[in-house]
Amino acid sequence: MLIGSPHSYTQPAVVGGAETSAYSTDDLAMQDIHALNAKVIDLGKHVVRMTSAAGSGHPSSGLSLAHLVTALMYRQMRWDPGDPWNPASDRLVLSEGHAVPIVYAAYADLGGAVGKSPQEARRLSVEDLPKLRELDSVLDGHPNPAEGFPFFDAATGSLGQGLSVSAGLALAARLDGINKHIYCLIGDGESREGQVWEAADFIVDHKLTHVCAIFNCNRLGQADYVSSQQSAEVLGKKIAAFGWEVRTIDGHSFDEIFAALQETGARERPLAIVARTVKGWGVPLLQGEDHHGKPVPADQVAKALAQLDDTARALHLTTESAAIAGPARPATNRRAAAAQRRSKLPPFEEAVERAGQTKSLQKRAMATRVAYGIALAELGAVNPDVVVLDGDVSNSTYTYLFAQKHPERFFEAKIAEQNMVSAGVGLSAGGKIPFVNSFAKFIARAYDQIEMASVSRANLKLVGSHAGVSLGADGPSQMSLADVAYFRSYTRTDAGQYAPACIVLQPSDAVCAYRLTELLANHRGLAYMRTHRPDAPFIHPFDEQFELGGCKQLREGRDLTIVSSGFMVTVALRAAEKLAADSIHCNVFDAYSFPLDARCVLSAAHRAGGKILSVEDNYLGGLYDELAEAATLEGIAVKGLTCRRIPKSARTADEVFAYVGVSVDHVVRQAKAGRGERRGSSPPYGSD
Repeated sequence: MLIGSPHSYTQPAVVGGAETSAYSTDDLAMQDIHALNAKVIDLGKHVVRMTSAAGSGHPSSGLSLAHLVTALMYRQMRWDPGDPWNPASDRLVLSEGHAVPIVYAAYADLGGAVGKSPQEARRLSVEDLPKLRELDSVLDGHPNPAEGFPFFDAATGSLGQGLSVSAGLALAARLDGINKHIYCLIGDGESREGQVWEAADFIVDHKLTHVCAIFNCNRLGQADYVSSQQSAEVLGKKIAAFGWEVRTIDGHSFDEIFAALQETGARERPLAIVARTVKGWGVPLLQGEDHHGKPVPADQVAKALAQLDDTARALHLTTESAAIAGPARPATNRRAAAAQRRSKLPPFEEAVERAGQTKSLQKRAMATRVAYGIALAELGAVNPDVVVLDGDVSNSTYTYLFAQKHPERFFEAKIAEQNMVSAGVGLSAGGKIPFVNSFAKFIARAYDQIEMASVSRANLKLVGSHAGVSLGADGPSQMSLADVAYFRSYTRTDAGQYAPACIVLQPSDAVCAYRLTELLANHRGLAYMRTHRPDAPFIHPFDEQFELGGCKQLREGRDLTIVSSGFMVTVALRAAEKLAADSIHCNVFDAYSFPLDARCVLSAAHRAGGKILSVEDNYLGGLYDELAEAATLEGIAVKGLTCRRIPKSARTADEVFAYVGVSVDHVVRQAKAGRGERRGSSPPYGSD
């Protein structure tokens, strides 16, 4: 059930079929600007009180945004506080996440709905504000929609990411034919982050003119004044050089704020507003250096509130609570809340033939990256919510197959992986299923953005190509070796309702890659899949089915159990053949999914001497650790072959496997050495 607002609303004006703001500058001249200014004082008092009650927070930053937030939330934006889930609503992205108390104050004053779904929503009130940062409060220290504050679309606060999220939201709106605006508040010190400028490029590239970037230039960072490179003058020149329209204003003047905001979406270029503001506006106690992130002490709250009253008198304002009408609601454009579409791919051979890859069927070998690209193109045909972003490597990741068939849903992000991941978060918030692609090594540049995606509970699919050391000649600058440990750490972390924060998939052959891509699309949540450059022989039957958490037994034996994943399954099978020639018969498992349900592996190991050898071409923290943890209470010895040295270039993958200690011969030697070990022993990692 949607919650009605306590305020009255007007519908937005419609001009030539396109929605515009319900308020023009002329309207504002006739309305009570006095009331808006008084509202700023009222909200400022809430900011002071709630941060003081919490004993932490950033009141000075919030006060610098007080006029901008009031203008946006009470006038400029078309949104319904009782239904923040409405996809037609304008959106506010607070990239400067630490300033969130001012948004909480306005949202509570407007009676905005909070809760993790419309069905469990309730109205936030000003009585909730003193619960800021409490464990059971929806008012987290930084924006966090997953905890029940749906006004925001993504977790922010790790600075520099909000403009990218805004870009993703704008792309989703364009695909759905929704005419809405996305406003992004960015700190001046924050604008030092390179991702801000990656996003600025991306927004111009894709002509996302409904994104409005607002730079809050209050001149003060955490430890000192911001660099002159982040001054209002220089920021304006920078963003103009990136191809944006720029308006520089007094961020505490409603006349100037609304005059600038009226241009949002009205031009061929996106609009950037550079707003000069005062950190700690209205409260001298919070102004100047060394007040960042410091609430007013309890014994000085009365003084701070009195200073706001003094400010009100200086502006000839009354100090009573300001009661003003709320924002205009969007036109009705609410899609029914439906379960994520289920995707069903056609038979593997059919898709391969349609993609013109029949030679791979004849030679019975294909790179997993190729099979992934084929699957992605097929997904686009069966699920219109699937979208793809790539970082200028689509001819290597094979996402070009999707781009050829579904160009309107393919977004080239160029060499800017951090922006690409956060834009994917925005697309996810807009109801899409984004697949984000690059070399696995380059996805590592966006680990912070990925962690924030997990906090947002984004439905994001990350696919890293050229993983591990199998690409050989390109050398270590192109090889991702720490990615498995990084992503595996999420797989045993509860994202809520006992779902893992991330799943990890490592296909061993083309059939596996094809079907795991289907699983990715049907899994709701964060996921990471590794693909590889070299061709791998077909291992699984063409009609094989897979499941999350599963593994496949490929050989049976009585002497040892070998477990591998990804391209290294081929190495494990070759080693098992050599061992069989020496009358050492091994179980071989393809452990393609984390978190892994290892019961079948442990059961087989019990029947085969109680010993497991894992084989992987990455650093520690992956499959070995997954199996060792599972076997801890089972009396099973687990050894792990992993990359034991930093790799280098070589002409073939086999040379690199030998160099880092995971070749077929290494597996064979380790298997033979382990035959006489006592059950329950714990040999060193990667020892020969």
